[in-house]
Amino acid sequence: MNIDLIIQNIMNPPVLFFLLGMLAVFLKSELSIPQPLPKLFSLFLLISIGLHGGYELSKSGINIDVVKGLFLAILMASIVPIYSFFILRMKIDVYNAVAVAATFGSISAVTFITGITYLQTIGVEYGGYMVAAMTLMESPAIIIGLVLAAIFARQDNSNTKEKTDWGEILREAFLNPSVFLLMGALLIGIMTGEKGWHAMEPLFGDLFKGILAFFLLDMGLVAAKRIGDLKKVGFFLIGYAIIMPIFNAIVATSLAYFFGLSKGDAFLLALLSASASYIAVPAAMRLSVPEANPSIYLPLSLAVTFPFNISLGIPLYYFLTSLFWG
Repeated sequence: MNIDLIIQNIMNPPVLFFLLGMLAVFLKSELSIPQPLPKLFSLFLLISIGLHGGYELSKSGINIDVVKGLFLAILMASIVPIYSFFILRMKIDVYNAVAVAATFGSISAVTFITGITYLQTIGVEYGGYMVAAMTLMESPAIIIGLVLAAIFARQDNSNTKEKTDWGEILREAFLNPSVFLLMGALLIGIMTGEKGWHAMEPLFGDLFKGILAFFLLDMGLVAAKRIGDLKKVGFFLIGYAIIMPIFNAIVATSLAYFFGLSKGDAFLLALLSASASYIAVPAAMRLSVPEANPSIYLPLSLAVTFPFNISLGIPLYYFLTSLFWG
């Protein structure tokens, strides 16, 4: 892999702010961001990416490339938690295997946003429909994870008589805040089109990278504080949190090439498939699979996979797509 790709990604200002946040924790600095602000930054980024994706989708419309891309997004979000679960079951119990598999079967919106920034920096085009693909990839892993828990937990404990509340599971999967806001912003972007985007662009376009830098600074602080929790998970799971995203990216890139996606869209599909949720899925697992240990699945996604993807994963996955597309 060309070392310039890694340097180019790391020298991106938002990524450097992420590393600065981690460094602040390691050096025991008192740097902090007041607690209500990170949530505001998150809402801003979700609205911004949703609006812009809706605007791009309104320009391109629904065509065969969009259908293929959305199909592959749902496919990856469905198969990753299944094969991940059976790999994890070799080492850990059913509940924790379900939680980790669902976490890595879902996606990280911030990783996706950072990947888009990377493509914009190197001048590679991508389809606006990939925002819809990202949104569709949030929920399948939650549902499949809970189905796996319902099946295999009962096999392990035949005395279990608790009924699964599928209504609550579906509500949590499809109406969790990040999915709801992204879909809403995407629909608003489609309905208002070019006129709507230009009206909102001074806030949600021009300030995007600045707000992303603030958000990643906070994420660096949070991720570094979680590193201590990795002592509890063991070397197998730490290795899983790095190797599995790379494997998922290879699978996604191969499928994207076979189905004829563009280079930019294939890269984003690979990045989404390689990312792990640290917001939506952990919240759902905490509610629906309380037997799983949050100190296992949360540090893996937040303190291992997220920093890896932000710094080294993005140029690595772009290199993989370049091997196919040239």
